[in-house]
Amino acid sequence: MQAWQKMLIVAVLATIIVVAGTLVYFNYFSKRRLFISTTTSLYDTGLLDVIETDYEATHNVDLQITAVGTGVAIQQAENGDADIVLVHAPSTELKFLEGGYGVNRKIIAYNFFTIVGPADDPAQISGLTVEEALFNIVEYGRNMPDQSGQTQIWTSRGDNSGTNSKEKSLWTASGYDYEELSDEVWFASTGQGMGATLTIADQKSAYTLADIGTYLKFHADGSIEIEALVTEEQALLNVYAVMAVNKNTVAANPSIHDQINFGDAMNFIEYLIASETQQLIDDYGVGTYGQSLFHKAVQPLKDNAPQPIVSWIQDYAFFDGSECPPQYRNDAGDLYS
Repeated sequence: MQAWQKMLIVAVLATIIVVAGTLVYFNYFSKRRLFISTTTSLYDTGLLDVIETDYEATHNVDLQITAVGTGVAIQQAENGDADIVLVHAPSTELKFLEGGYGVNRKIIAYNFFTIVGPADDPAQISGLTVEEALFNIVEYGRNMPDQSGQTQIWTSRGDNSGTNSKEKSLWTASGYDYEELSDEVWFASTGQGMGATLTIADQKSAYTLADIGTYLKFHADGSIEIEALVTEEQALLNVYAVMAVNKNTVAANPSIHDQINFGDAMNFIEYLIASETQQLIDDYGVGTYGQSLFHKAVQPLKDNAPQPIVSWIQDYAFFDGSECPPQYRNDAGDLYS
């Protein structure tokens, strides 16, 4: 064998080794990235930090989490900037599914919103129903005594988030127009997330609507002093769901979505609904705050218990009798078995 032939064989073998090594590296060592757009409450409470650590310990995936309001999270997914969304606004989620952008929705957790306010409770809402409490807040805001020194006593997120969507629905159900109220002098909009809005409400000694998880964390940390005054009734139910971005929409709109990690998105959804993860969610906060910040939802929905919570979830967050009607399922595997 001539010298040049030997050199050619060595070069070919070297190329094969380099290519094989590269494939091995990218398949087994280089972490894939999964982009998640999520509501701020899941992030601000620290739950997603725990989930991220747990998931990345057993999966070759780097979770890239962006915490924003539900409206922005959905928009990011529609723009191709996320592979998966974790949100809590059923009406917005349905539009996302109907638009062809989202698939394989699973309800993973629930808790409650709460109306919080100053301990002296000048509007006297403690123990009232939501409708009664909002009536008192409006009346107090419109007739604040001059000596109170306040100009604003309600703080709204005003950011098209899931919490803001819930707030709007509560005002509507109580007979008020949110847009009209927002122009009144006692009504303030922050345009910020839950943590920032709670902080502003605390500074103003004002009332606001908050998810109980973020409120408990901030209150226990000593960041705020305002109290939870109206809690745990059906109207305040807060349901969290996960959806993957539709890979068929990706194929149909290459100018919008160049690439989407659908496989890892589905693996992450399966992880979230696994019994171990559901228990992790249910246990989160108990040791620190004396109660769970979130409650698992997957098994209760399968068992149709406890009641009336499950019926409340179905009434509030199901579409056509299902958490995800069949037309919005895409390569779902055993997700709904």
